[in-house]
Amino acid sequence: MQRRIGLAVAIALVPGMALAHATERAVILTLPTGWSIAGAAAAVALTGLVAAIAPRRAPPAPRLLASRRHLLPAGSGSWLAALAFLGLLVTGIFGSRDPLANPLVLGFWIALRVALVLACLGFGDLWKPINPWTAPVAWTRARLGRTGGIGLARLGYWPAVAGAFALAWFEIVALAPTDPAGLARTLGLYWLLIFGLAVLEGESWLDRGEVLSVHFSFLGRIAPLWRESDATAVRWKIGLPGAQILAMPPLPPSGAAFVVVALAAVSFDGLSETFRWLALIGVNPLEFPGRSAVTGVNTLGLLAACAITGALVLGAAALGRHLAGRGGGFWRDTGFWVLSFLPIAAGYHAAHYLVALLTDGQYILAALAGTPGHGAHFGFLQDRTAVTLIWSTQVALILGAHVLAVLLGMRLVAPESPRAHLPMTLLMVGLTAFGLWLLAAPAGA
Repeated sequence: MQRRIGLAVAIALVPGMALAHATERAVILTLPTGWSIAGAAAAVALTGLVAAIAPRRAPPAPRLLASRRHLLPAGSGSWLAALAFLGLLVTGIFGSRDPLANPLVLGFWIALRVALVLACLGFGDLWKPINPWTAPVAWTRARLGRTGGIGLARLGYWPAVAGAFALAWFEIVALAPTDPAGLARTLGLYWLLIFGLAVLEGESWLDRGEVLSVHFSFLGRIAPLWRESDATAVRWKIGLPGAQILAMPPLPPSGAAFVVVALAAVSFDGLSETFRWLALIGVNPLEFPGRSAVTGVNTLGLLAACAITGALVLGAAALGRHLAGRGGGFWRDTGFWVLSFLPIAAGYHAAHYLVALLTDGQYILAALAGTPGHGAHFGFLQDRTAVTLIWSTQVALILGAHVLAVLLGMRLVAPESPRAHLPMTLLMVGLTAFGLWLLAAPAGA
């Protein structure tokens, strides 16, 4: 969806920009994408084979890189983020109607949903110190004298699962997700809802109940560099990518559902733009009738994507247990299996929105330079060398994510039984090919 903020929205407005977007896909279609897809799938399969027969050795433990005292009072980042969020809401309501010039639209869909995701993949959970709810909730609870909760913690991650699906629906299906005023109203109401629930339950509930908090926390577990904080100091640690995932307990069913929805949502976002999907639902990709004409079918498609993704993961886990003759503890094994899918969800998110960052991200730079809505250049999307580099980066992101997922799965679940990993490895091989096909397929919406 972010790709359409500056490109698909502009198709009807700026012919040159529309041509640039079309050319990017047109150039990709002239590349040997079939060989890239086949090679990436084969590499994932080979990784699974080698990991299954290689001797088991403990990975190196993470190391302390640096430690320092807090430079700012506790909660400062949260208060500043809350004030910045309020300012962005004001610009959404009273600022420019152009989504390419409005700071709220660019800040949420590009800076938060794309740039911060990529930053968390390298440097851990950067959202936690700037969570715009934590400090206001703690302050309000202290003033009200509240110390207990209302039982929301018993729901596990299910509130965040509902939030993840709602966010995906708003991004992919809703009629005008980039309308500044509509986005401001939606985000404002969401902030108030989460604030009220967190005041009743406690600020620690955000770590499991709020979609952005859970999303960035999970993403941060992949990073090779991350921060750990307590009341006195901040410590930076370094380790192999995914080292933090190996230290996590198995996800409960609600946590597994969150990962499934995250993976299914970004997959359906890519699928819903392809000629193949549009032909399936009876839409001419060259005469797209608008979102209102496909709201119902895309809602069903998003639900189906979540159901199919969940069924594939559960089915592969059950088959693997059967092949290995493992009894009992189905959800323990499955919870570990789903942890290994975190890099896949993150890798495809990064690859899928890479072009959005390179294109719409220019409007953020223009706004910071004082020339909002101007100064963006898309000529590189017409250059074969540049587009080849983009495609190669997307292949590397998808391939690296799946290789890491295979290796994590080997560590987390039944390392003594290679047969248990065969169905899941085959599933990851299929997901590798599917993810790259989505990125290379012609897009018409």
